[in-house]
Amino acid sequence: MNILVINGPNINMLGIREPAVYGKNSYQELLKLIDTTAKEKNIFCKHFQSNHEGAIIDEIQAAYGVFDGIVINPGGYTHTSVAILDALKAVSIPAVEVHISKVSERESFRQISYPGMYCEKTVQGQGIEGYKIAMLYLIEKYG
Repeated sequence: MNILVINGPNINMLGIREPAVYGKNSYQELLKLIDTTAKEKNIFCKHFQSNHEGAIIDEIQAAYGVFDGIVINPGGYTHTSVAILDALKAVSIPAVEVHISKVSERESFRQISYPGMYCEKTVQGQGIEGYKIAMLYLIEKYG
Protein backbone atom coordinates (compact mmCIF):
# COMPACT_ATOMS: atom_id res chain seq x y z
CA MET A 1 0.00 0.00 0.00
CA ASN A 2 1.13 3.54 -0.80
CA ILE A 3 -0.03 6.46 1.37
CA LEU A 4 0.53 10.15 0.70
CA VAL A 5 0.51 12.43 3.76
CA ILE A 6 -0.14 16.07 2.88
CA ASN A 7 0.31 18.95 5.30
CA GLY A 8 -0.84 22.45 4.54
CA PRO A 9 0.21 25.89 5.75
CA ASN A 10 2.12 26.32 8.98
CA ILE A 11 2.25 22.62 9.86
CA ASN A 12 6.01 22.91 9.36
CA MET A 13 5.97 25.27 12.37
CA LEU A 14 4.77 22.62 14.84
CA GLY A 15 6.33 23.02 18.27
CA ILE A 16 6.85 26.72 17.60
CA ARG A 17 3.37 27.84 16.59
CA GLU A 18 0.86 28.08 19.45
CA PRO A 19 2.08 25.05 21.43
CA ALA A 20 -0.94 25.37 23.76
CA VAL A 21 -3.16 24.60 20.75
CA TYR A 22 -0.98 22.38 18.54
CA GLY A 23 1.30 20.75 21.10
CA LYS A 24 5.03 20.79 21.66
CA ASN A 25 5.96 18.12 19.11
CA SER A 26 8.05 19.45 16.24
CA TYR A 27 7.39 18.89 12.56
CA GLN A 28 10.42 16.57 12.49
CA GLU A 29 8.84 14.49 15.28
CA LEU A 30 5.65 14.28 13.22
CA LEU A 31 7.60 13.05 10.19
CA LYS A 32 9.38 10.47 12.36
CA LEU A 33 6.00 9.18 13.62
CA ILE A 34 4.70 8.89 10.06
CA ASP A 35 7.85 7.10 8.85
CA THR A 36 7.89 4.75 11.85
CA THR A 37 4.23 3.85 11.31
CA ALA A 38 4.87 3.16 7.62
CA LYS A 39 7.88 1.00 8.42
CA GLU A 40 6.00 -0.97 11.11
CA LYS A 41 3.16 -1.65 8.67
CA ASN A 42 5.48 -2.35 5.74
CA ILE A 43 3.97 0.28 3.47
CA PHE A 44 5.38 3.08 1.34
CA CYS A 45 4.58 6.55 2.61
CA LYS A 46 5.48 9.93 1.19
CA HIS A 47 5.01 13.15 3.13
CA PHE A 48 4.57 16.56 1.61
CA GLN A 49 4.13 20.00 3.14
CA SER A 50 3.43 23.31 1.48
CA ASN A 51 2.19 26.73 2.44
CA HIS A 52 0.85 27.17 -1.10
CA GLU A 53 -2.59 25.99 -2.17
CA GLY A 54 -1.59 25.31 -5.79
CA ALA A 55 1.34 23.12 -4.72
CA ILE A 56 -1.01 21.04 -2.56
CA ILE A 57 -3.40 20.66 -5.49
CA ASP A 58 -0.51 19.65 -7.78
CA GLU A 59 0.57 17.01 -5.24
CA ILE A 60 -2.95 15.60 -5.00
CA GLN A 61 -3.22 15.41 -8.79
CA ALA A 62 0.21 13.74 -9.05
CA ALA A 63 -1.02 11.06 -6.60
CA TYR A 64 -3.50 9.72 -9.17
CA GLY A 65 -2.57 6.15 -10.08
CA VAL A 66 0.33 6.16 -7.62
CA PHE A 67 -1.17 6.27 -4.11
CA ASP A 68 -3.87 4.11 -2.53
CA GLY A 69 -4.74 6.57 0.23
CA ILE A 70 -4.24 10.15 1.29
CA VAL A 71 -3.94 11.56 4.80
CA ILE A 72 -4.42 15.31 4.64
CA ASN A 73 -4.17 18.15 7.12
CA PRO A 74 -5.04 21.15 4.94
CA GLY A 75 -4.21 23.61 7.73
CA GLY A 76 -5.94 26.94 7.20
CA TYR A 77 -7.07 25.82 3.73
CA THR A 78 -9.49 23.49 5.51
CA HIS A 79 -11.93 26.35 5.86
CA THR A 80 -11.39 28.08 2.53
CA SER A 81 -10.34 25.74 -0.26
CA VAL A 82 -12.96 24.43 -2.60
CA ALA A 83 -10.04 23.84 -4.99
CA ILE A 84 -8.44 21.26 -2.67
CA LEU A 85 -11.85 19.60 -2.28
CA ASP A 86 -12.19 19.47 -6.08
CA ALA A 87 -8.70 17.98 -6.47
CA LEU A 88 -9.49 15.23 -3.96
CA LYS A 89 -12.74 14.48 -5.77
CA ALA A 90 -10.96 14.45 -9.14
CA VAL A 91 -8.44 11.76 -8.17
CA SER A 92 -10.96 9.64 -6.20
CA ILE A 93 -8.33 8.32 -3.80
CA PRO A 94 -9.64 7.36 -0.33
CA ALA A 95 -8.71 10.15 2.08
CA VAL A 96 -8.71 10.87 5.79
CA GLU A 97 -8.59 14.41 7.14
CA VAL A 98 -6.45 15.09 10.22
CA HIS A 99 -6.42 18.05 12.58
CA ILE A 100 -4.00 18.18 15.48
CA SER A 101 -6.32 20.37 17.54
CA LYS A 102 -10.00 19.77 18.19
CA VAL A 103 -11.31 22.18 15.56
CA SER A 104 -14.93 21.39 16.45
CA GLU A 105 -14.37 23.27 19.72
CA ARG A 106 -12.57 26.26 18.23
CA GLU A 107 -13.61 29.47 16.45
CA SER A 108 -16.84 29.51 14.45
CA PHE A 109 -14.99 30.04 11.15
CA ARG A 110 -13.23 26.71 11.69
CA GLN A 111 -16.49 24.75 11.74
CA ILE A 112 -16.57 24.12 8.00
CA SER A 113 -14.13 21.86 6.21
CA TYR A 114 -14.24 21.87 2.44
CA PRO A 115 -11.69 19.03 1.95
CA GLY A 116 -13.48 17.14 4.73
CA MET A 117 -16.57 17.00 2.53
CA TYR A 118 -14.69 14.44 0.42
CA CYS A 119 -12.76 12.64 3.15
CA GLU A 120 -14.38 9.51 4.52
CA LYS A 121 -13.12 10.13 8.05
CA THR A 122 -11.83 13.03 10.14
CA VAL A 123 -9.45 12.60 13.07
CA GLN A 124 -9.17 15.64 15.30
CA GLY A 125 -7.84 16.58 18.70
CA GLN A 126 -5.40 13.66 18.94
CA GLY A 127 -2.22 15.68 18.44
CA ILE A 128 0.28 14.17 16.02
CA GLU A 129 -1.04 10.69 16.94
CA GLY A 130 -3.99 11.56 14.71
CA TYR A 131 -1.78 10.90 11.70
CA LYS A 132 -1.06 7.38 12.89
CA ILE A 133 -4.77 6.80 13.52
CA ALA A 134 -5.55 8.00 9.99
CA MET A 135 -2.84 5.83 8.43
CA LEU A 136 -3.97 2.75 10.33
CA TYR A 137 -7.56 3.37 9.24
CA LEU A 138 -6.52 3.45 5.56
CA ILE A 139 -4.29 0.38 5.96
CA GLU A 140 -7.00 -1.62 7.68
CA LYS A 141 -9.70 -0.63 5.21
CA TYR A 142 -7.73 -0.66 1.93
CA GLY A 143 -4.39 -2.35 2.63
